[in-house]
Amino acid sequence: MADVIQLLPDSIANQIAAGEVIQRPASMVKELLENAIDAGSTSIKLIVKEAGKTLVQVIDNGCGMSETDARMCFERHATSKIRESKDLFAIRTMGFRGEALASIAAIAQVEMRTRRQIDELGTKIVIEGSQLKTQEACQCITGTNLSIKNLFYNVPVRRRFLKSNTVEMRHIMDEFQRIAIANPDIFFSLHHNNSEVFHLPAGNLRQRLVGIWGTNANKKLVPVSEETDVIKIQGYIGKPQFSKRTRGEQLFFVNSRFIKSGYLNHAVMAAYEDLLQKDTYPLYAIFIEMDPDKIDINVHPTKQEIKFDDERLVYNYLKVAVRHALGQNSITPMLDFDREVGLYQPTLASSSGSRVNQNQASPSQGATSNNNYSPSTSSDNGDNRDANNLKNWRKLYDGLEMFDEDGEEAETDEDGNPSEAITIESKWSNAPELDDSGKSFSNNQKTPYQIHGRYIVSHIKSGYLLIDQQAAHERILFEQYLFMLKDQQAPTQKELFPKPVQVSPLQAPMLRDILPQINLLGIDIQEIDGGRFVIHGMPADWRGTTDEQKLVETLLQQYESNIDLDLGIDEKIARSMARSAAMKKGQSLTIIEMQELIDQLFACETPFKSPFGRNCFITYELDELDNLFSS
Repeated sequence: MADVIQLLPDSIANQIAAGEVIQRPASMVKELLENAIDAGSTSIKLIVKEAGKTLVQVIDNGCGMSETDARMCFERHATSKIRESKDLFAIRTMGFRGEALASIAAIAQVEMRTRRQIDELGTKIVIEGSQLKTQEACQCITGTNLSIKNLFYNVPVRRRFLKSNTVEMRHIMDEFQRIAIANPDIFFSLHHNNSEVFHLPAGNLRQRLVGIWGTNANKKLVPVSEETDVIKIQGYIGKPQFSKRTRGEQLFFVNSRFIKSGYLNHAVMAAYEDLLQKDTYPLYAIFIEMDPDKIDINVHPTKQEIKFDDERLVYNYLKVAVRHALGQNSITPMLDFDREVGLYQPTLASSSGSRVNQNQASPSQGATSNNNYSPSTSSDNGDNRDANNLKNWRKLYDGLEMFDEDGEEAETDEDGNPSEAITIESKWSNAPELDDSGKSFSNNQKTPYQIHGRYIVSHIKSGYLLIDQQAAHERILFEQYLFMLKDQQAPTQKELFPKPVQVSPLQAPMLRDILPQINLLGIDIQEIDGGRFVIHGMPADWRGTTDEQKLVETLLQQYESNIDLDLGIDEKIARSMARSAAMKKGQSLTIIEMQELIDQLFACETPFKSPFGRNCFITYELDELDNLFSS
């Protein structure tokens, strides 16, 4: 039998290796920027077209390369960062594997121009699919100019799995901001499709964070600084009142290298104990400096996972440092997210898509309240207490079977009344007789009622429904917003004076992409120049928050949390608006509001699930309850 094992050609081996190192355009951005930093650059320019699918170009003013090094850098495991195995435990450079450029050259068209300060001429190299096409002398400035074109052009299967430009650009910006934050003393700029997204002059860490997260971030930051013989911790954390419901601006750096660590995140969250509302997350950018001999970064090709020699020690130091910073700044909880007013809630639509006037009465209700579902402000008085007492007594006796003194079911006449009088003795036997003029005892309770401000109980013939009011409201709003986005535009009430809205350079492209859909919902937001936006009008039936800045921030947070989902932009916007505008847990509702919510839920096309997959209601049958009590 012939031998079947053989060595793979270098081109195929490099394509296989590229699958680990280069997963998307953002992976290339990370590798190229790190190489530029290792080259000692003080100015780095990133140029991207079509979210990196067409072009990723990095221009730096670093040390450049000789002719021989320029060719060798595209070979597998060719690196200037390490020489022997012990160097792996004293790494201070960003790269060291020698795989990135070889992997990139295997799956893209590469052109590099590089020159050292001491050389008169530079070197130009063109490589496609690991094949050297051109190597020649050229005129160029000191440093390196590396262009990567048509990623995965020779691996079409991989290219088909890339996401939309919005998603891919978001990943590129994530990588860019991490590297820019880790190196505030270096000038960075980012250009996408001939527009400058970031222009970050060299400065200190606080200036860099404000430059990336926006000017509003300045008031949110609290400095962290602790230093011992073993570890140095510094950076910034966010004040609890500015915490968000989405994870985003949470960054750890170990020896200036961005890492991901759920263990360290737990330490930070533990330091915030009792300062945050449930399911909210603070922002932070924390730098940890340690002896490289105490950590192992050679764990994963992305180098974003590391191992500490003593994880518990790092955990405790980090927790104490964050808690100390919060204590020094007298941080106390200030914000109740559960009472946060969401985005506006449009007039409610019927199942046929027609709009229902807010003051129009439902046949079963007689009248409806506004659809803000605001908590009832009326206080209990003596009449209300009496009515509640009557209801409680009625609930106690409702459905009670009559039994004789021997425990047997009492005989009744043809009308269902007991043939003999039965006396039930209790400690209330001598209490005054209750007035049943309102028929509170004899009428069956059919109105819905609330449990803990979260669930609604509604009677049905076979038992009852337990409705999650937040999930149900999200479903209702989701379908209403989809209807508006596809079939009509909500009316807008113009503002007397336009109101400026500040968004970070990271959020500006995302807001720009969804402006047409936001305008359809009646929120008139326009871009005036270079990432600056103003609000010219709000929906005519607006009843949400009057803080336009908070409105936009909330919308962008929710949209960002849906950005990786394989949904159309209308669905993403509708999901984001529904989550932001839906009533929160703990919100009290009147009987009319509960009935209105129930009616509109079952007028939806899909009443069973919220747009986020949560059950809107659960059915309980009487037979099930009987079995529970008989077991």
